This record gives sequence, C-alpha cells and structure tokens, in this order.
Amino acid sequence: MTSLTDPDLLRELEPVAAANIDRHLGLAVDWMPHEYVPWSQGRDFDTLPWEPEQSALSEIAQLAFEVNLLTEDNLPSYHREIAAAYGRDGAWGAWVGRWTAEEGRHAIAMRDYLMVTRGVDPAELERGRMHQMQQGYDSGNKTPLQVIAYVTFQELATRIAHRNTGRFTEDPIAEKLLARVAADENLHMIFYRNLVTAALELDLNRTVQAIRDEVIGFAMPGTGIINFDAKARRIADAGIYDLRIHHDEVLTPILRQWKFFALEGLDDTAEQARSEVAAFLEGLDALANHQAEKRAARAARVARAADAELAAQV
Repeated sequence: MTSLTDPDLLRELEPVAAANIDRHLGLAVDWMPHEYVPWSQGRDFDTLPWEPEQSALSEIAQLAFEVNLLTEDNLPSYHREIAAAYGRDGAWGAWVGRWTAEEGRHAIAMRDYLMVTRGVDPAELERGRMHQMQQGYDSGNKTPLQVIAYVTFQELATRIAHRNTGRFTEDPIAEKLLARVAADENLHMIFYRNLVTAALELDLNRTVQAIRDEVIGFAMPGTGIINFDAKARRIADAGIYDLRIHHDEVLTPILRQWKFFALEGLDDTAEQARSEVAAFLEGLDALANHQAEKRAARAARVARAADAELAAQV
C-alpha cells in the first residue's frame, strides 16, 4: 500500500469531512451561552470584593472548573494549529470555522458562570488566563494525520473532564452548563473519529503509526497552566479525571471503534506501532491500578485519623 502525501490525504479526505460537517450540523444544538448563566446572582465587584467564602464550590470543584476554563481559553492557539494542519479552503476550512465558533461559546459561558456566582477568585483566574494565552499552545508540528488522531482522543477526554466536573460541583446550574459543553465536545470527537476511520482505509500503515504517536505521547492542551501537574494530581485524586478514566473511557473505546487491534494488512512498521500501543495500554492499566491503590490507602489513613480524633473526644 502506497503512502499518500499530506496534501493528497487531505484532498482524499475532504469529501468525508464535508459529509461529516453535514452530519454534525444536523445534530448540533444552537444553544445560547447567556441562557446557562444565573445572572440574578450577580453583584458588582467594586462594591463587594470577592472573598473565598462567597463560593459555593468546594476547593477541588473550583480547581477543576478553573483548569477546564483555562484550557478552553487557549482557543486562538488551537484555531491556529488546526488551520495550519487542514487549511482554510473547502470543507476543511468550513470545519475549522464552525469548530472554532462552537468552542468559543464554552469559555464565554463558563467564565460568565464563575463571575456571576463568584465561584473562583476572579483576579487569580484572570492572571491564569493571561499566562495561558501568552504562552499559547504548540502541537509540535504534528502531521495532519497526527492532528486528527490527537484531537479525537483530546475531545473525548475534554468531554469527560467537563461532565465529571459538572457532577462534582453539586450545583444543578453548573452541571447543566458543563453537560451542554460536554455534548459539544462529544460531537467534535465523533467528527474527528470518523475522519480517522476513513484515513485508515486510505493510508492504513501511516494512520496506525499516527495513532500510536498520539496514544503514547498524549498530553492535554492545558499542560501550560500554572502548577498544572499539581492541579492534575488533585483532580485525579478526586476521581474527576485520572489514569483509569483515560485508559477505560478514552483510549480503549476509541481504539475499539477503529477496530485497531483487528486491522489486517499492516506492514512491519505499522505492526510494530500497534505492538507499542498494546504495551503502552498494559503499562497504563498497571499505573492506573497503582494510582487507585495509593488513593485508597490515603483515604484509609484519613479515616483512621478521623476515627482516632473522634475517640479521643469521647
């Protein structure tokens, strides 16, 4: 099987992109961000400065909401990356514009919710936004195949992070908002997932290698957020997004949808790439088990300490 050049691949995939845009537009909801924000709760910050006790969100819920929003904030960088990969003409350009417009709603609605409800420190949030957007996002010159594979995993990961954060807030308004955002992310994931399915038919071996690259090298686009690693650990400890979720709910179902481990006709290089994915998943599964064991042990220690404190008070 002959490998296609990147321009040839994009040209061959363009009818698939066009068909999936039509599919997307038939399913997408034209929702209004202002309808998801409890404006009646708003108060002026110049007359009533923000104080931590004003937030109804737990510390972890605040942290997860902040990370999700700051990730969404970097939309200009993401637009630049996908426009550079796909171009701005034809169906590809139409998708880049539509995707960007839909993603733009997310940060608008999420920020308005947090400001109106005083969910997080507005000054710290703004400093985080300035840092994140000035730093920008660089995909590392991925090929179009790598971009399509990456965003398939990333959109599903983002969907799950938003949905779980909404549930964790224990606020029906926040949960409704983040469920709406998550629904958008799911449709975006399906668009990209379908493009990868078509790419596997057009250039099997190179697509398998691109999938391998993005499975093994995957990193969320929010990695540039201040203290991201520490925040990600706390989010994982809360069960909002951890290694088990990444293995079971992101990588595994998408690879299953592509029938990745049943693909036939791979050359030696692609077969090696598939073996590397299998080994990575096995290692990730072990790490997820270890992470869960550490979390359980920590919870047990906290429970014992609480019991001891209670017994001492009796």
